[in-house]
Amino acid sequence: MSEKNRDGKRTARERLAVEREKQKAADKRRRALIVGASVVCVLGLAAVIGVVAANAGKDDSSESSGPVVGPSGAQGKDGLAIPVGEESAKSTLTVWEDFRCPACKSFEEAYRPTIHELTDSGKLRVDYHLATIIDGGMGGTGSRNAANAAACAQDAGKFTPYHDVLFRNQPPEPDDAFAKNSKLLELAGKVKGLDTPAFRKCVEDGTHNSWVDKSNEAFKKGGFSGTPTVLLNGKNIYQDQTMTPAKLKQMVEEAAKG
Repeated sequence: MSEKNRDGKRTARERLAVEREKQKAADKRRRALIVGASVVCVLGLAAVIGVVAANAGKDDSSESSGPVVGPSGAQGKDGLAIPVGEESAKSTLTVWEDFRCPACKSFEEAYRPTIHELTDSGKLRVDYHLATIIDGGMGGTGSRNAANAAACAQDAGKFTPYHDVLFRNQPPEPDDAFAKNSKLLELAGKVKGLDTPAFRKCVEDGTHNSWVDKSNEAFKKGGFSGTPTVLLNGKNIYQDQTMTPAKLKQMVEEAAKG
C-alpha cells in the first residue's frame, strides 16, 4: 500500500472519529435537553397543582370554606339577609353592598342619616346582603373578611354601628387593608361593647366566611349590575337618577300611612 493511500485512510478514520465525537456530544446535549424539559414539565405541573390548591382555598363555594354558619338573626331566602328595623314596617329596603366598594360608601354617606331615621321610627326595614365583588375584581380578601366581621358584629347585636364604622373607614379601593384582621379589630374598638373575646375569635376564625361566600354567590346569580344594588319593596331605586334621600323618605312615609 502506498504512503498516499495510508494517509488517505488515516485521514478518513480521523474524520470519522471526529464525527463520532461530534455525534456523541450532540447525543449528550439532546439527552440533557430531554431531562431538562422533563424537569420543567414536572415543575410546571407542580406549579399548576400549587395554583389549583391555592385557589381551592380561596374558592367562593361554601364547600371549600367549611360549613355555612349564618349570623344570629339572619333572615330571608337561605338566611342571607341581615335585618335592621321593625319587621312590621310597611316598606323594605334591600341593600347589596361590598365593604371595599367606593360607590357603596358614597351611597352610605348620602343616605345613612335618612335610613337611620326611618328604621328608628319603625317605618322602614332594611335587609342587608353582603357581596365580595371587589375581591374578585381587584384581588385580595378584604371584602370577605370585612363581611365576616360585620356578621360577627351581628352576633353581638352591633351590626349597624360596625357596618357604619367600616364604611366611614373604608380604605382606597386598591388597598386591601380590610384583609388584615388587626385592622378590623382595631375598628371594632370604635363601637362600644363590640371588642370582646367572642367577637375577636369570630373574626380571627372566619366563622361566617362560608356564609359570606354563599351570599356573594346569591348576588352573582341575582343578575345585578353591581354594588350597591338598592331595592325599595322590590323596585330598583338606585338606578333612578331622580332618587334622593328626601324622595326616599317621602316614599316610605307615604307607604307607612297606608
